[in-house]
Amino acid sequence: MYKLFFRLVFKRMDPEQAHYAAFRWIRLAARIPVLRTFVAAALAPRYQELRTEALGLRMHGPFGLAAGFDKNAIAIDGMAMLGFDHIEIGTVTGEPQPGNPKKRLFRLVADRALINRMGFNNEGSAAVAARLAARNPVFRTTVGVNIGKTKVVPEAEAEAAADYVKSTEALAAHADYLVVNVSSPNTPGLRNLQATESLRPLLTAVREAADRTVTTRRVPLLVKIAPDLADEDVDAVADLAVELGLDGIIATNTTIAREGLGLRSGPELLGETGGLSGAPLKARSLEVLSRLYARVGDRITLVGVGGVENAEDAWQRILAGATLVQGYSAFIYEGPFYARAIHKGLAARLATSPYATLAEAVGAETRKKAAL
Repeated sequence: MYKLFFRLVFKRMDPEQAHYAAFRWIRLAARIPVLRTFVAAALAPRYQELRTEALGLRMHGPFGLAAGFDKNAIAIDGMAMLGFDHIEIGTVTGEPQPGNPKKRLFRLVADRALINRMGFNNEGSAAVAARLAARNPVFRTTVGVNIGKTKVVPEAEAEAAADYVKSTEALAAHADYLVVNVSSPNTPGLRNLQATESLRPLLTAVREAADRTVTTRRVPLLVKIAPDLADEDVDAVADLAVELGLDGIIATNTTIAREGLGLRSGPELLGETGGLSGAPLKARSLEVLSRLYARVGDRITLVGVGGVENAEDAWQRILAGATLVQGYSAFIYEGPFYARAIHKGLAARLATSPYATLAEAVGAETRKKAAL
């Protein structure tokens, strides 16, 4: 039914306007007690066997919503109502910013993909922190906060680090975990911070800021990387994460690549600049994830994202080494039953697998390949 609705309504709307319309409906449903209870019962059934421990946190399951959908922490309960086990908000920047000029979001329906050049449009760290502080949760869920660099801040190490620190000081107390985003292609110079000589002082500064801001617990810290990194750079980030005692790596963000992905959309769409997400990222994101797990093993938590359309994709991420899995673009195409279908499929795959628990399945395929 959703697919028919998508074809008749959403597909005819500007993608960004359709996003805001869906957002409003989700938030409205979450505000009505009887309705949200009914929706959660239908879309967010719990599977005991999928319960997950990661980053020192207990979650209903391994599948969450990737950053980018809820930039300002305004629909956390709504997304939990739809069955996501964790919700990563953001990307939030130190200062508020409108993002890039519109039109800046494009659907590649033939490829089940999106191109976005949103440019970290958000209300800024102070406003988002205030909203999180005032939140009265309806559903228990894990909330991650993804932080990035304000566009007008120079990419020089000291200035960029100070901007991330500002966000950390505002948001760390309200985050179950923090993510340093250095991999969006839509902020000039941002991806240069993925180089280990720039990344080391940045992550160190954020870690120190989180520790002095929140003294009653350790706020887990992760970094999100691009699929476009060369293999040796993926290895370097993995080694740095272990060296710094980072809690996790999210693999991967959107890609600037267009060639070699088997894209079917026309040149009028493929010519749009920005980050490509969705099904075409599936193979490379899985490859980066497997490489990371082969390098770090169980020493840090890996989060698999990029082209996760269904339960089989999520299962392959787990076998490759992901303790947590995230989706976003496929949610646009699959609709409100997206998380439910993935949970149901994961439970079925686990039941017919040789693994007693989901944790036992994490990295099994990568370990098997390494043993050959």
